[in-house]
Amino acid sequence: MIRKRTMDERPETELISIPATPRVSTPEILTPSGQRSPRPATKSSSAAWTPTSFISPRFLSPIGTPMKRLLVNMKGYLEEVGHLTKLNPQDAWLPITESRNGNAHYAAFHNLNAGVGFQALVLPVAFAFLGWSWGILSLTIAYIWQLYTLWILVQLHEAVPGKRYNRYVELAQAAFGERLGVWLALFPTVYLSAGTATALILIGGETMKLFFQIVCGPLCASNPLTTVEWYLVFTSLCIVLSQLPNLNSIAGLSLIGAVTAITYSTMVWVLSVSQPRPATISYEPLSMPSLSGSVFSVLNALGIVAFAFRGHNLVLEIQSTMPSTFKHPAHVPMWRGAKVSYFFIALCIFPISIGGFWAYGNLMPSGGMLAALYEFHIHDIPRGLLATAFLLVVFSCLSSFQIYSMPAFDSFEAGYTSRTNKPCSIWVRSGFRVFFGFVSFFIGVALPFLSSLAGLLGGLTLPVTFAYPCFMWVLIKKPAKYSFNWYFHWGLGWLGVAFSLAFSIGGIWSMVTQGLKLKFFSPN
Repeated sequence: MIRKRTMDERPETELISIPATPRVSTPEILTPSGQRSPRPATKSSSAAWTPTSFISPRFLSPIGTPMKRLLVNMKGYLEEVGHLTKLNPQDAWLPITESRNGNAHYAAFHNLNAGVGFQALVLPVAFAFLGWSWGILSLTIAYIWQLYTLWILVQLHEAVPGKRYNRYVELAQAAFGERLGVWLALFPTVYLSAGTATALILIGGETMKLFFQIVCGPLCASNPLTTVEWYLVFTSLCIVLSQLPNLNSIAGLSLIGAVTAITYSTMVWVLSVSQPRPATISYEPLSMPSLSGSVFSVLNALGIVAFAFRGHNLVLEIQSTMPSTFKHPAHVPMWRGAKVSYFFIALCIFPISIGGFWAYGNLMPSGGMLAALYEFHIHDIPRGLLATAFLLVVFSCLSSFQIYSMPAFDSFEAGYTSRTNKPCSIWVRSGFRVFFGFVSFFIGVALPFLSSLAGLLGGLTLPVTFAYPCFMWVLIKKPAKYSFNWYFHWGLGWLGVAFSLAFSIGGIWSMVTQGLKLKFFSPN
């Protein structure tokens, strides 16, 4: 009786030759999109026994050179075989794990594209409510904290020998359990992808509108596009670019996004500090008429700071695009690329926060640095220079949309392939991406409050960046109970959860108040 093989069963592929210099841990096949991806490995031996333990220098010393070379090669081969990763065959059909030819350069590009961008432009808004001392202190603590949790995620990617946690939700399931892990991680990661895509449509559409006004001037003032129409134009461009098949295929876009983000971040704060400051500038933190209003405003500002460091939901996904072997694990190039990227991220967010607040103080508009430049210096800065900065922001937002949407695309296709047991056709894949783009567009039209949306996003998704990695470290690495390591990570994780609740409340309050202002006090 012949039984059909299911998706969960792996083909029993045996390696029949011993390479002279073992460099690759898994054979490769051509995936449906034409990319090379590891195929399921053979059943490896138990991790408790090392197949090369009998080959020691003392054993090899009396043996002749040819035999010694053969045994050394066999040792390397057996080490590689013992490290063969058990991969899900479905991964070869999904956009995140379809291609595994990434490297440290790709990691740097992706992390820079995800880590620096439009959210840095809103940081001076947070400083307007926090002031100098608390603004710099909160920004510094958040930077160090998220850099440490990023290191945790990089290390946990292959915490279990022979297993790679390719997605944030997979690692959460390994730490918290199958069902609880999905409940804890799926909503904030999907919300972060969709919320960031929505915020990118808001800032991208607004920036395209301002760029058009700067370039055309009075010549195009007769019948200009409305703000919603500019949102639609930006969304259409995002959907066109989203047709690239997988995460590695957008490495060039991530490089463009990283370069443009660094360039416009530097241009914006340099242009701001080089111009005369407004006469009525003040550095006293903004206060609300009531104590509760002031508290909620501060919490929303801290949520904006937390949102500036979103992107941890992409760390495992980026690392999963790299090949990993026993001698060359993926965490080495991933951490190398992450360190380079976060060095440049620091060079962007700290100057733009401090320089922007110095230039505008508590007069900073709620739209951030671009709105401040347009409002205060539209006639002082050459039109070409200002238009260039705005155009770079548009390019950066278009690139960032692709990497932040990739987890959502991956989730859509995972649901489809698990039900149909076949890869998505090009039309199904395109349909998913068009659907996601227009859903983000409609959300952006319904909630056009960028600074408030940033605070709420920062609060709701803060556990993904600051809390969950600490819990995962304790539950997977299992440090000694009641040790400093144990107390430190539990305390850091629960502190992140408390901050998440507080910042979410502040973000909701700010969105409600801005919505009431728009409804009752708008001149239109």
